Amino acid sequence: MASGKLDVEVEIKASADKFWHSIRDSTTLFPRLLPHQYKSIEVLEGDGKSVGSVRLVHFAEDSPIVKVAKEKIEAIDEASKTLAYSVIDGDLLKYYKNFKAHLFVSAKGGASLVKWECHFEKASEDVPDPDVIRDFAVKTFHDLEAALKA
Repeated sequence: MASGKLDVEVEIKASADKFWHSIRDSTTLFPRLLPHQYKSIEVLEGDGKSVGSVRLVHFAEDSPIVKVAKEKIEAIDEASKTLAYSVIDGDLLKYYKNFKAHLFVSAKGGASLVKWECHFEKASEDVPDPDVIRDFAVKTFHDLEAALKA
């Protein structure tokens, strides 16, 4: 089956530290600040922040394709503000045999540069690249930026 990679960079008008801490606190912050995208995020294993933690993410009703995803944190580097996770169960795995994502947050002046990339293996040749998932991540970053300003 076809494997691939998608990535995107987004400039955010919040400090890298502030944005990174919001990402790290996403279990509680996302459902509260972004209820139109995230219904709930439940920690199933670990503390929800450390390597090996497993979270069950319930997306809002109008979420494209994916309503539920079980994510496992694979790697974290607080100093370089990087995070890697894989989807280990849920709707996304109907379309992709493997789905792993990496998030990088870096300072850019008083703002941040957020890079998100995913590596995937399609379940069949008919499955499109996960552009809709990338676009959802970008929307999340911009909506989080707006919520942090409010």
